[in-house]
Amino acid sequence: MTTVDTERVPDAAVARRPARVRVLWLLAGVAVLAAAMLASVVLGSRNVAWADVWAALGGAQGTLEEAAVAKRIPRTLLAMLIGAALALSGAVMQGVTRNPLADPGILGVNMGASLAVVCGVAFLGLSSPTAYIWVAMGGAAVSAVFVYTVGSLGRGGATPLKVALAGAATSAAFASLVSAVVLPRNDIAGGFRLWQVGGVGGGSYERIGQVLPFLAAGFAICLLSARGLNSLALGDDVAAGLGERVAVVRATAALGAVVLCGASTAVAGPIAFVGLLVPHACRLLVGVDHRWLLPSTVLAGAALLTFSDVVGRVLARPQEVEVGIVTAIIGAPFFIHIVRRQKVREL
Repeated sequence: MTTVDTERVPDAAVARRPARVRVLWLLAGVAVLAAAMLASVVLGSRNVAWADVWAALGGAQGTLEEAAVAKRIPRTLLAMLIGAALALSGAVMQGVTRNPLADPGILGVNMGASLAVVCGVAFLGLSSPTAYIWVAMGGAAVSAVFVYTVGSLGRGGATPLKVALAGAATSAAFASLVSAVVLPRNDIAGGFRLWQVGGVGGGSYERIGQVLPFLAAGFAICLLSARGLNSLALGDDVAAGLGERVAVVRATAALGAVVLCGASTAVAGPIAFVGLLVPHACRLLVGVDHRWLLPSTVLAGAALLTFSDVVGRVLARPQEVEVGIVTAIIGAPFFIHIVRRQKVREL
């Protein structure tokens, strides 16, 4: 086999869909995301007319409808960013571990970030949103390493079910610790109860500006890891034989996933199942090539969380159902389906 042939093996091995079909699916994702954005701006506890939307986009806030639109725009942008980040994080985690059950929520990474933020506020007196993000990323990284280490113990190494069970147990333990820290502290309990559920109701341009640099870095790292993830999909030995530095590729991609997960959790709370549901759905549409899969998960994740936020606002008017509850209702049956599949051992 020539050097040129060797370099092309990963791309040839993962080419499962014609490029035209993939492009069409990406364009469809853009259209769905645009529809979700419009629905998020128009629908809610108070529906608004298109005239109010255009007036609010021009800066007008003279009526209740225009003020509602002005408030929904940053909320919509935050929902898109968080949904895209969680979906991309899940897709990269699945690629790094070759585990179809990998998801920031299922593996306990979200709750690790949550526990770190709660402890930082309660014991260290953290008050800066930027500090929340750094602490959350650290907690997410420690949780990810801990769960993978526990899931690797025993015969067979880190099988998908063992890692998922370790993640579920760790997530439950961390959730209990979060409650133990928050409940005695009346000064922080009220705000953290809503944050723990997961939601984007507090979206603002200021909050977006604080988290955007971290998310941008995470997006860049993950998307640039696509070719390396294609090589890892062939197995560590084959990837090493093709010249990939397996440990570096895996660590770099995992870093990007942890940054996305930690930053998202810091601003929106622990939202589960987006990172599980979206990559599996996109894999059916565009195939397993990560150069196409990762961008498609970004679009689909943004659309899913934005639509879920709209459903939560419309479902219980004039109250709201937090988006974390909506995604749990959607994702839990899908998780059960994945667990029951016969080919759940590896991607």
